[in-house]
Amino acid sequence: MRTGLTKRQKTTGIFFDEQSSIIEVQTHNTDLKKRLGAYAQQYPDLCRQTDDDGQGGLTFEIEKGRLSFRLTAPYSEERRSKASAWAKKQGIQTGR
Repeated sequence: MRTGLTKRQKTTGIFFDEQSSIIEVQTHNTDLKKRLGAYAQQYPDLCRQTDDDGQGGLTFEIEKGRLSFRLTAPYSEERRSKASAWAKKQGIQTGR
């Protein structure tokens, strides 16, 4: 979808406070919009779309506890080397 927005302007914002049981997610990210839309259809009591900005951005409200953030530690050099060797052995190329 052509929106006239630059990639820098296509943002995702996640808003919540300590009092409310609702998280608001505003996003232009296609994958996240699809995932939240599917979740809202499957669980309408927990998640719903509340806005469409007409420029490709959607806003959802979702119950706290339903959205999680996953922080991952960087791979050690040893793990990177092992993964690289395994990939080369399997004939996997990175596309660089």
